[in-house]
Amino acid sequence: MKDLGAEHLAGGEGVQLLGLLNFYLEQEQRFQPREKGLSLLESTPENDNSLCSRLRNAKVEDLRSLTNFFGSCTETFVLAVNILDRFLALMKVKPKHLSCIGVCCFLLAARIVEEECNVPPTHDVIRISQCKCTASDLERMERIISEKLHYELEATTALNFLHLYHAILFCHTSEREEILSLDKLEAQLKACNCRLVFSKAKPSVLALCLLNLEIETIKSVELLEILLLVKKHLKIGDAEFFYWRELVSKCLAEYSSPACCKPDLKKLVWIVSRRTAQNLHNSYYSVPELPTIPEAGCFDGSESEDSCEDMSCGEESLSSSPPGDQECAFFFDFKVAQTLCSPS
Repeated sequence: MKDLGAEHLAGGEGVQLLGLLNFYLEQEQRFQPREKGLSLLESTPENDNSLCSRLRNAKVEDLRSLTNFFGSCTETFVLAVNILDRFLALMKVKPKHLSCIGVCCFLLAARIVEEECNVPPTHDVIRISQCKCTASDLERMERIISEKLHYELEATTALNFLHLYHAILFCHTSEREEILSLDKLEAQLKACNCRLVFSKAKPSVLALCLLNLEIETIKSVELLEILLLVKKHLKIGDAEFFYWRELVSKCLAEYSSPACCKPDLKKLVWIVSRRTAQNLHNSYYSVPELPTIPEAGCFDGSESEDSCEDMSCGEESLSSSPPGDQECAFFFDFKVAQTLCSPS
């Protein structure tokens, strides 16, 4: 098989894409969560004092909902998950801190990725996430996360590789780009991100597996040939590739099964109070609809080596939600939000 280079990436654009691919390869290990910490998280049994993988997965689904609610892009979600996993793989975290940590990861990612005008106000995020934190709690937690990650928050992720592979494929093919939807691939990546096991995969491998499965679905021999050249260039062994490809295939099969709610078939419903609804920005009333991703069974998780017990935003210091917010909770359908929020 020919190498990825002279013939398949001829021209200025091809050379630029190949250079970017090599740069991403150099960077990906630097932003990979510690495998030892992830393994400890997986092996920890569920109890009141330990953070397990089920709680981590549930928190990532919350992050997915937050990014959809506030209209944030896929990059914000993927980066937030990366920051969360790197922190959890490094620190000893108690379940009571997880809500605060998750919201902080979302805000940190949004400030990096989104335009300043699209970053939601902290108080709105506190209200809709129901994290029971104050703005000061979040500020202290953000400082802890940033310090522990040495302020290296902007990361090379599987989404970066997914977009780059897509560009390489259609730089040197006669196929139309529409046959390989980036939106669909991004949705599939989100499904994988909601399961801790995929945080162990190299971003370059995870993205390659997603593309490989989708290309096989559309039965494009030309795209598959170019993708195999990419695989050869990346020096990904067959054993590693087929191991992760099988896991991704199982995840996507469960995601598309009848037991899972399909996109566009169910409205996003969130439990909020009337007072919360009245204080939310009007721009949040129109949000994309959100499919449900099934859990991947009950993986066990654990704490990591360092301690996070000295976090200043522990349960005792967190502010409780106002009584009025809890007493009048109802299911909040954003398509009728204006009606619900109108003064009676």
